[in-house]
Amino acid sequence: MTNRKIQYWVIPPECDAEFVAHMEDVLAVYEKPYDPTVPVLCMDEQPVQLVKEVKTPIAATKTHPRRVDYEYERAGVANVFMFAEPLAGWRDVAIRETKTKIDWATEMARLLEGRYANCQRVIVVCNNLNTHTKGAFYEAFEPERAFSLAQRVEFHYTPKQGSWLYIAENELSSLTRQCVANRRIPDTRTLSKETSAWAEDVSIQQRTVDWQMKLDDARCKLKSIYPKI
Repeated sequence: MTNRKIQYWVIPPECDAEFVAHMEDVLAVYEKPYDPTVPVLCMDEQPVQLVKEVKTPIAATKTHPRRVDYEYERAGVANVFMFAEPLAGWRDVAIRETKTKIDWATEMARLLEGRYANCQRVIVVCNNLNTHTKGAFYEAFEPERAFSLAQRVEFHYTPKQGSWLYIAENELSSLTRQCVANRRIPDTRTLSKETSAWAEDVSIQQRTVDWQMKLDDARCKLKSIYPKI
């Protein structure tokens, strides 16, 4: 019997004008020089399973590691909202019980009226989820406030099947590996504390994102994606 190995991969589409249009739009945003008055903000979200211990773990000693019982209790799901300003080396994580339009609008308003209060415009790179819209502000706030917030947001949507273009998704992946994976986190309060500490630590280190793929590179290396004229 032949031993076949399978590698799961994001296979890009061929001759897809919509993919190309969104890809080039995002790449053009990533090429912009850093401008603190018009910041580029990348955002994404993902669910996290909360897990409670059924039995109290045994603390580590000099002779054996910390011991955790195999049994556990599921404690619901929380949602992690990741915000990253790649050229400033800044990350912010918010934990919410749901990820509705109101959740998204509330977290965006927190940033627009806080960190970005003096910015006339904020460029937001995100996926085309139905919660990521200017209309979400109107579901969360009175028209005057919603209008003020919506006017300051400039959306740039990543293409479908284009996760490699998604800086915020990469940040979420790092957060998962470094802070959440292989841990039992029992509630949203603990998750918020842990993820906030991660974001603060990474931001203090000022690890900016050095994006290498440029528009010219894409047109040369990804020719199969472009429609044949």
